[in-house]
Amino acid sequence: MKEILETIVKNLVDNQEAVEIKEVEGDKNIRFEVKVAEEDMGKIIGRQGKIAQSIRTIMRSIANNKSKKVIVEFIG
Repeated sequence: MKEILETIVKNLVDNQEAVEIKEVEGDKNIRFEVKVAEEDMGKIIGRQGKIAQSIRTIMRSIANNKSKKVIVEFIG
């Protein structure tokens, strides 16, 4: 799942080297902390948060197959 998230995020930003994804797995949930360059934060969030919400939706649908809850946090 981390690889899919990393591929999505890296294709949206200009500074791909600054992308860092930290995965914290609990019993019933997985939290991804996505860190991008400050200038790329707007590209990840999108207008009214639509791109960020779409990324979260994709990750939730992947996690449903594994019976886990996914939380995606974006850090600038």
